[in-house]
Amino acid sequence: MQQQKYIEFKKQRELGEILSDSFAFMRNQFKPFFSAILKIVGPYLLVMLVSLGLYYYFIGNLASLGAGGSNDFVSPLLMILVFFLFFISIIAAYVMAQATVLFYIKSYANNKGTTDFDEIKKNVYANFWNFIGLGFLVGLSVGVGFMLCFIPGIYLYPVLALSFSIMVFNQKGISDSYQYSFTLIKDNWWITFATLLVIGIIVGVAGYAFNIPAYIYMFIKMGTSAGEVDALGFGGGIFDPIYILLNLLAVTVQFLLNIITLVASVLIYFNLNEKKNFTGTYERIENLGKSTEG
Repeated sequence: MQQQKYIEFKKQRELGEILSDSFAFMRNQFKPFFSAILKIVGPYLLVMLVSLGLYYYFIGNLASLGAGGSNDFVSPLLMILVFFLFFISIIAAYVMAQATVLFYIKSYANNKGTTDFDEIKKNVYANFWNFIGLGFLVGLSVGVGFMLCFIPGIYLYPVLALSFSIMVFNQKGISDSYQYSFTLIKDNWWITFATLLVIGIIVGVAGYAFNIPAYIYMFIKMGTSAGEVDALGFGGGIFDPIYILLNLLAVTVQFLLNIITLVASVLIYFNLNEKKNFTGTYERIENLGKSTEG
């Protein structure tokens, strides 16, 4: 389906344009874009939220037990299993979301504004383990970098954040994508870092805003129970159903807000790729020549 406004990804952009075009793309593609994300990522996100809700519930029961309250059922083994399920599901959900966003944009850019959902879904599942492998390599590198006086981690994050786009759009393997990210960002580290920092601040502030209802409810609940003999007698204190639901809502919103960062990282990749390789420029010149001949 042809969209109202086509966003050209394969061109150079300044920081302000990257920010504005990230929001413009999601606004113009809102229905098909988020529909594709929910269809592909939705089941994994649901498992993540359910397992997180159960984990909150068990934590609340343990808090109640520690305060001398009653517990219907607390099983350490079950808690471990629920946490393990949450750990696996959050990795799967974030990997699927990242792959879906990148392959959606690839389909969008290659077809000049139209997308093929079946092709996107096929590519996402076919490349799942490549994303897992590259994610492990990137996470390990950045984690070690932060442990080594913090500064190496700051340097590596903007560099390796582009490796996923390289893997998708340049069709490179895990190791080649990892290595080429250093070549691509050369002489442009500062602007890349600044762009990701600004986006991180925007997403962070927006995500924090959705945590406020849970904080307000927590303080109200603590205040109303302050005079009671058993302040945790209502099933784990603040870990009651309403508090859990508010936290799950905040987690869901933060998960979706992360998509802004993913879209922006793709625009950053194309910006740097155009500066070095002029891929989009050559394509436009070639298409112009074909249209002239026709």
